[in-house]
Amino acid sequence: MELRVLNYFLMAAREENITKAAQLLHVTQPTLSRQLMQLEEELGVKLFRRSNHRIVLTDEGMLLKRRAQEMIDLAEKTKLDFMRSEQLSGEIAIGSGELLSFSSLTEIMSAFGQNNPLVKYRIFSANADSIKDRLEKGLLDLGLLSEPVDIGKYEFIRMPVKEEWGVLVRCDDELAGQEYVTPQDLINRRLFVSERALVQNEFSAWLGKDADSLDIAATYNLLYNIAVMVQHKMGIALCIRLEAKYDDLCFVPMKPQLNIGSVMVWKKNQIVSPLINAFIDFAEEYL
Repeated sequence: MELRVLNYFLMAAREENITKAAQLLHVTQPTLSRQLMQLEEELGVKLFRRSNHRIVLTDEGMLLKRRAQEMIDLAEKTKLDFMRSEQLSGEIAIGSGELLSFSSLTEIMSAFGQNNPLVKYRIFSANADSIKDRLEKGLLDLGLLSEPVDIGKYEFIRMPVKEEWGVLVRCDDELAGQEYVTPQDLINRRLFVSERALVQNEFSAWLGKDADSLDIAATYNLLYNIAVMVQHKMGIALCIRLEAKYDDLCFVPMKPQLNIGSVMVWKKNQIVSPLINAFIDFAEEYL
């Protein structure tokens, strides 16, 4: 499979129309149709269901769409890794959860950029499981992960900021006036919790015998949409304290305290570019 043909395929999948995709790619419609049919023959599957005015991906086409985008992203990243000049240049791809410790990472990026103005960053926001998956595929150079996390596959730098867990509630909620919340305060409340199994295990340990009494109404990976649900009185969210401000919502910490660390990780026993090595060395010295 050629990257050029995968780009053709992705454009056709996005536009769902051969004529429009061909125009955007600056090729003729017969050329594009022939390339897509040859790709189907090469893979031995049908990638599109065709009608007079529209093409729609089959299940096999949806799988190829995901894989093709990953391959093109990886090819582009590899190209950037080999760009060289007297100054460090290129792109650093970083995955991060919504964490207070991202402010520390931002300080490192800002300080590193003062002497390396040609360096660019690509930030991918997601939970730890998604970030680890992209690290494994080589689509990210570094990941900022909240604990608990299995770091056996990674080299890491521990970040100096502790993440504090609590609940996000409406300001007119009875819990908003308390200094902290206890496990008993959460009984008979509709709760939104992280979808990560390791985080749920941490909460179960914190809750103790009350864990089985909770009403888990929804799980989430990032907080913003869940905050909107809290605003609409659908429940309260177990989450990390963030600097972000949400209208009519407030954060109440837990008692006993539930604080966790975070780590910046990269794959162990992997050859990385001079740019990534320089950034890691700088981060270790900065911290």
